[in-house]
Amino acid sequence: MERKKTKTVHIGDRVIGGGNPVLIQSMTNTKTEDIAATAAQIGRLAEAGCDIIRCAVPTPEAAAALKEIKKQITLPLVADIHFDYRLAIAAMENGADKIRINPGNIGSREKVAAVVSCARERNIPIRVGVNSGSLEQEMLDKYGHVTAEALVESALAQVGRIEDLGYDNLVISIKSSDVMMCVKAHELIAKRTDYPLHVGITEAGTLLSGNIKSAIGLGLILGQGIGDTVRVSLTGDPAEEVKSAKLILKTLGLRTGGIEVVSCPTCGRTQIDLISLAGQVENLVQAYPLDIKVAVMGCVVNGPGEAREADLGIAGGKGEGLLIKKGEIVKKLPEGELLSALKEELDNWKA
Repeated sequence: MERKKTKTVHIGDRVIGGGNPVLIQSMTNTKTEDIAATAAQIGRLAEAGCDIIRCAVPTPEAAAALKEIKKQITLPLVADIHFDYRLAIAAMENGADKIRINPGNIGSREKVAAVVSCARERNIPIRVGVNSGSLEQEMLDKYGHVTAEALVESALAQVGRIEDLGYDNLVISIKSSDVMMCVKAHELIAKRTDYPLHVGITEAGTLLSGNIKSAIGLGLILGQGIGDTVRVSLTGDPAEEVKSAKLILKTLGLRTGGIEVVSCPTCGRTQIDLISLAGQVENLVQAYPLDIKVAVMGCVVNGPGEAREADLGIAGGKGEGLLIKKGEIVKKLPEGELLSALKEELDNWKA
């Protein structure tokens, strides 16, 4: 896939833009003031594969907490700021590697200038974020309602406010919960700027609906080579956001590594608890940094053939199952031993 060339931006020890790999972001849902809980959650997200983490900073106490949180984590930390420019400054003073603001709700030119001055002193990137739910009244009056064109015009106007202050260490995000509007907005803005784009479908929803909307939206955007960093926004455990983002990127060929699990749908021939087994396999493989495909099949009739393209596979029948490697049946064993046999193969895997 040919990706749009954008400017390079450093966020802590990570780099986005400039053709670098698309990085995965998530956001903590703990109270940032609770240092222990926030740092612990960030640790779990790092283990899940998160590259950059964002924390809400709604209070001075949250801004102050960043200093200690930074000591306990390995991921670059982005401070999410709304309305109060002083919180943006405090977050940077306490170690934020990047800040996310909407200049439109920060206030006067002087307040924005104070934030930019602090960012310039520390060479901290600013993510200019515009969402369909926070579009300024001026744009709503001009377009009549939220549109892709309005989102783009708003974002570029806010970027212009910062550029006028002589700063261009910027990342842009334009998000909407309307999937096709979000896709169109990214197509439009990609033609008008070379700043890196943070891509996501905002307020996507629960695990089921949010994953479907995000997969469609991010697939259409990233599939055109647009986007430098992503967040899958879900109502739930942030670790699920990371898992979904990894799978979306891998499906698009934008990320390698990690075991891909394929499993057949259940049907009348299924004689094992395939749903449970597939879930157990999916959880099992998270611990293995292998770039292979594992198949979980519920039928010993078609299972070996369907698993032929996988590196490893298991297929279950009535009370028994097969262990399959590179399309060849290597062992027949009781159904209850399928998972342990697969684990043994993974433990000793040699390509």
